[in-house]
Amino acid sequence: MELTRRSFLKLSGATAAAATLTGVGLRKAIAAPVEPLRIKYTKEVPTICTYCGVGCGIICSVQDGIVVNAEGDPGHPINEGSLCSKGSSIFNASYIFEEKGKPIPNPKRMTKVLYRAPGASDYEEKDWNWALDEIAKRIKDTRDRTLVKTVDVGGRQVTVNRTNAINWLGSAWCTGEENYLFHKMCRAMGVINLDHCARL
Repeated sequence: MELTRRSFLKLSGATAAAATLTGVGLRKAIAAPVEPLRIKYTKEVPTICTYCGVGCGIICSVQDGIVVNAEGDPGHPINEGSLCSKGSSIFNASYIFEEKGKPIPNPKRMTKVLYRAPGASDYEEKDWNWALDEIAKRIKDTRDRTLVKTVDVGGRQVTVNRTNAINWLGSAWCTGEENYLFHKMCRAMGVINLDHCARL
């Protein structure tokens, strides 16, 4: 049989119709019982996506204190149920599913401080308080060494109080309010190189 354009379209339509009817339920009589939905016995908790400042709505399905599913909120006025690629993967930031479908903590999620000293080849585990103190000490040392208080503009000294030695990259995992506070903190320290990673 010669396959013309018209016969190809007819064949494609018949195939699509058969696939649709099969998917709708004509094979229910012979199909195996379907596993119940993962969210069947869960409580829906509405929340806001933490990735950027847009404020998309998310519905988290919680069972026994564990989030088992997260999806866009269709009743939310901003995203109307849709999520970007980061928002769609928000569940996997904390959990993954094992082989039997039970949520378990994501083993790739960092939950402790790993520090590699200059010249060392291995990481060592450190305390959170040590890490925060070390970060604060290094920021202050860098700022004190590189602070430019005034610049010459047309023969007169203009106060700028800035440093070019520190860059700040905002986190899309923080809320808009947290990033606002980080921005104010950086401006108070004289950091002028600011950016944010809320990009796809």
